[in-house]
Amino acid sequence: MDIRRILFYNLLALVLVISWWLPTVLFWTRLDDDVFFFFNQFIGPVYPHWTELLAVLNTRAFDKILFGVLLGILCMAMLRDRNGGWPKWLAIGLVMSAVAATLGALLHEHLLMVRPSPTLWHGQVNLLSDYTSLHAKDSASDSFPSDHGLMAMVFASFMLRFADRLTAALAVTLTGLVTLPRIMVGAHWVSDVYLGSLAIALVVLPWVLCNAWIVRLIGAMAAAFDTLYRRLRPSH
Repeated sequence: MDIRRILFYNLLALVLVISWWLPTVLFWTRLDDDVFFFFNQFIGPVYPHWTELLAVLNTRAFDKILFGVLLGILCMAMLRDRNGGWPKWLAIGLVMSAVAATLGALLHEHLLMVRPSPTLWHGQVNLLSDYTSLHAKDSASDSFPSDHGLMAMVFASFMLRFADRLTAALAVTLTGLVTLPRIMVGAHWVSDVYLGSLAIALVVLPWVLCNAWIVRLIGAMAAAFDTLYRRLRPSH
């Protein structure tokens, strides 16, 4: 267990939380409002193509496309890994899914705050749903922290831990692409993602990924998958 690295990331999470709680520090409030109003001015009939594009990016169908991209990056990581094949990356995928599911359940049951999204908090704003027929998400009554952001950060963290640099960089970039559409339409504040979700990721994920047991677990699972495959593979 790399306790120093774990505590370093946990300390970063604490700094983030303190930066939000201190009443004299209005950084997050200003950033949240400035980003929201900047993007909100471009939603409406004056910018029909941009508005429709934002609507597409905030549909469930596009979320499914992003999930397919995540699977593609996972396959890319497997193909570029010279020290492991599909059993190793199947194990990584399963462990990652278990961690994401556990964090998602904890988030929805215990950590979500009743915090209106920018489109519900501010009056007289451009609401995406008023200008499109698509069923796009543009508001939330409990927007803090962002579940989208947290799930993307889980994926990026596992890629940073186990994949090569190129694949990890793509995963980190995708984290921004996953969360940006919700911020641009006002369904989330910037702080929902880069304070709330990031703080949770910095507290929890280092205890999982900076620990020797995760490597042993994945190695044991990979060996079991490989053994099972050899037994079930037809003999010639």
